[in-house]
Amino acid sequence: QVQLVESGGGLVQPGGSLRLSCATSGSIFSIVAMGWYRQPLGKQREFVATISWSVGSTFYADSVKGRFTISRDNAKNTLYLQMNSLKPEDTAVYYCKAMSREKDYWGQGTQVTVSS
Repeated sequence: QVQLVESGGGLVQPGGSLRLSCATSGSIFSIVAMGWYRQPLGKQREFVATISWSVGSTFYADSVKGRFTISRDNAKNTLYLQMNSLKPEDTAVYYCKAMSREKDYWGQGTQVTVSS
């Protein structure tokens, strides 16, 4: 079992920045990759970014390229999402995802609201 706890969400102004964190615990040795997904109100959950846990290779959705950066601290077993130049359309519940060889795990989500 893997447990994920997100933090760092909140209300920010357009053009502002926010950093999300996802702390992992449990059988984290099985994790091969992690990622961030988001679900705007009334819409389906969508991919944001992923990173391999060992190598650190990254992949981003076109909508966030150049603005968001996914990273991980293996020593702290923590995933991050640095969000810059935030737009109102970035408003969503952001979910942390851990991927093992057999199953996926999800965090509880954290609300990000971009509004003036």
